Amino acid sequence: MPKRFGWICMLLLSLTVWGQPAHPILPLGSAAPDFSLPGVDGKIHKLSDYTDNPILVVVFTCNHCPIAQMYERRIEQLYEDYGKRGVAVVAIQGNDPKAIRIDELDSSDVSDTLDDMKIRVTYKRLHYPYLYAGDTPAVTAAYGPQATPHVFIFDKSRRLRYQGRFDNSYRIEKVITHDAQNAIDALLAGKEIAATHTGVFGCSTKWPEKAAQREAAEQKIDAAPVHVETVDAAGLKKLRANPSGHVTLIDFWATWCGSCLVEFSDLEDTYRMYSGRDFDMVTVSANMPDEESGVLRFLQKKHATSRNLLFASDDTASLQAAFDPTWQSAVPYTVVLGPDGKVIYKTIGTADVLEMRRKILAAMPSDYIGFNKYWASSN
Repeated sequence: MPKRFGWICMLLLSLTVWGQPAHPILPLGSAAPDFSLPGVDGKIHKLSDYTDNPILVVVFTCNHCPIAQMYERRIEQLYEDYGKRGVAVVAIQGNDPKAIRIDELDSSDVSDTLDDMKIRVTYKRLHYPYLYAGDTPAVTAAYGPQATPHVFIFDKSRRLRYQGRFDNSYRIEKVITHDAQNAIDALLAGKEIAATHTGVFGCSTKWPEKAAQREAAEQKIDAAPVHVETVDAAGLKKLRANPSGHVTLIDFWATWCGSCLVEFSDLEDTYRMYSGRDFDMVTVSANMPDEESGVLRFLQKKHATSRNLLFASDDTASLQAAFDPTWQSAVPYTVVLGPDGKVIYKTIGTADVLEMRRKILAAMPSDYIGFNKYWASSN
């Protein structure tokens, strides 16, 4: 069986058991499932908190999905505009973070934990209630969101009147039908909702049973061979020119540098997040050549499967100058080069990993420029 069709069959099997969805969507007309969940504001939010609101909109969304990211500002606008009319808008992050493989974070700076959610709302200046159900799978299962985002709209009696997509396109310039907004407007006007259900699109919900896939992926990383090779001045000049045409992260470090060792895992995680895209990472040890065994031992401990280099000469100053004549020799020294070789991030000392990842995401080629623009601005 061709690999592509085998993967599709596995996906269908994971979603269906004996012809029934493994996690069915809440049927129209059902009562709103109860919840008591922590929010990014440090408070516990309950379904009963919204008793006085004539309409309750629950949007299952997340941090890591690029489609969900395209809807953050739209959820914010819905919250601001319809909140004035008494409509409650609540977002819930229902993915189990332990079920997300690191390569599934290829379009994000963070994962889907509650702490990560706090980082995102601060970065994007979001104000709507954003609740965490990642450790409460019963809540997510009760609603049955199939993808992020997935919208559920309840009337005054808290009966489900609409479920489906937010609108017809994640590309804002292609939006024609405002499905969720139309449903809200109909309820506010006391009219029938024209379309009570629409299909959703986005990243699939990460149910707890998917944790096995993450564990298998981690085992594969741990089993991958780790190598180190020496590099001379000519090799460092070539590295600086970035002939790969990819966004390239270059980390200069040493085994005797405490801050280098502390941040190394974050940099390797960054590599594992984005390595499936047009992204490369190279680590360059500033140790002496005869210290190779210690360098390799540390790289193996960190399962550093990126390309790893070691200075080929004791003349470290000349090697450093070959890469960057302005570099004053301190490590850690981290540089991110764009596909054209231009520096898009550089720091001597501990890197700001979040800032660095956002610059990488803004620079990596994507099928839709809106994904890049999302990371180029905090608005």
